[in-house]
Amino acid sequence: MAKATDQAAFEKAVREGYRFSGAPVPLGGALLGGACLPDLKIAAALALMNRHGLVAGATGTGKTKTLQGMAEKLSAAGVPVFLADLKGDLSGLQAPGEVTPKVTERAQSLGVTFTPAGFPVEFLSLTGKHGAAVRATVADFGPLLLSKALDLNDTQASVLALIFKFADDQHLPLLDLPDLRAVVSWLAGDDPPDLSQYGGLSKSTAGVLARKLTELESQGAGAFFGEPAFDVHDLLRNAPDGRGLISILELSDVQDRPRLFSTFLMWLLAELYEELPERGDADKPLLVFFFDEAHFLFDDASKALTEQVTQVVRLIRSKGIGIYFVTQTPKDVPDPILEQLGNRIQHALRAFTPNDAKALKATVSTFPTTPFYDLEETLTTLAIGEAVVSVLAESGAPAPVVATRMLPPTSRMAPLTDAEFGAAVAASTLAARLAQAVDRESAREMLAARMGHGPAATVPGGGMSPGTPSGSPESSGPPARPREGKPAPSTGAQIAATAGVVLGGLLKFATSRSGQTLIRGVLGTPTRRRR
Repeated sequence: MAKATDQAAFEKAVREGYRFSGAPVPLGGALLGGACLPDLKIAAALALMNRHGLVAGATGTGKTKTLQGMAEKLSAAGVPVFLADLKGDLSGLQAPGEVTPKVTERAQSLGVTFTPAGFPVEFLSLTGKHGAAVRATVADFGPLLLSKALDLNDTQASVLALIFKFADDQHLPLLDLPDLRAVVSWLAGDDPPDLSQYGGLSKSTAGVLARKLTELESQGAGAFFGEPAFDVHDLLRNAPDGRGLISILELSDVQDRPRLFSTFLMWLLAELYEELPERGDADKPLLVFFFDEAHFLFDDASKALTEQVTQVVRLIRSKGIGIYFVTQTPKDVPDPILEQLGNRIQHALRAFTPNDAKALKATVSTFPTTPFYDLEETLTTLAIGEAVVSVLAESGAPAPVVATRMLPPTSRMAPLTDAEFGAAVAASTLAARLAQAVDRESAREMLAARMGHGPAATVPGGGMSPGTPSGSPESSGPPARPREGKPAPSTGAQIAATAGVVLGGLLKFATSRSGQTLIRGVLGTPTRRRR
């Protein structure tokens, strides 16, 4: 595991590199030559936790428990935490852990006393079934992120951006998916409004969008879009005893829809960036955000979306937000983002195949050089709950790379029982406040009124049946304004070319701005709600 080296030199380097004048976030004890040195405490600087980070490692090596332990330490320091729970493994954060021989032995090897403790937790849910309902309006979500959730190609994504712009110009609020379906149906009807200044819209593309929206609704995603919209300030609360609230987004019921929850998490970061003021340097972060299964965000992501994530990571640090990507290998995260991550915790990797061996070498190359370890060997021989740690020292330079035995979580390392979970959600005032969806007048109702059909219910969903041409009897859409001899919509080939130009122009315009305008512009949000 370790190179032949002077242990005294190693201890000196570690003590100097991990000396913090401010509050530390304890991580564990140093390992050298396979032995734990409990007097060499490894920690991260609390004030630098907004410098972002990476928690990586093969399945079963202890990433989730490291995530759990870090959330505990941050909460104890008064820092709110947000994390996503894909499999329901992290709900036990609310309950004290159990004293077992294995846990006691690990604590003793680290020279600490294991004291079980639970933490303040708020459970959130995209469907409202497993916690406080988290909703966003379609307009707030924006066309870029919605395009990823719908798995649109570049041409379809550009047309969706066109539709958002048109709806904004026409003062048609897009609050939920039926609103968007209604606008799509109108624009693809027999006598649509003039769209020449936007680039035009083909009926075939409109049909694809309608089918994609129906598919998304059939997966239960419709519950996420609407009002009351989630207020990101609810993530920044502290318990009465001063500990930071741990907000856990329960994703067990949508884990088969990674595009939905990964794009939601990106929207949440954009909301945080827009809503929060600049903080500058502080003694601790305002919020630490853990992005579990981070590879889902970047799988098949467009260049525009990857650039957006990179921009958010670069800018949100000044708002006091730390982002930690949790995944299997660093190569799951694009290089422009990886270079922004100052704190690294790398659990064991396995080199069973040639691709594994390449991933191992790539991982080693992301760490600072060290005279104390052969990192390729170390990363393949780490035990469960051990990791190679590289964090930022108070000077801003990387502290020495150290193999570390991680501290065990003090909360329960198993999910809550159904009864415990139900009681926790029932006791939440936030869950009660967000339980009832609100359907106020928006694009669907406004278009129904323009049609003269009376109640909006006469236009089911405001959209077309999947696969139904917009000009068929089954299609519904309001009569368009007279077009006064305007040219007919372009052909499919012309639309594809024009849409590409429109998208390129929109992205150039968006990325030419700075600060909040840049973020909201790239996301494509035409109208902000006012709280």
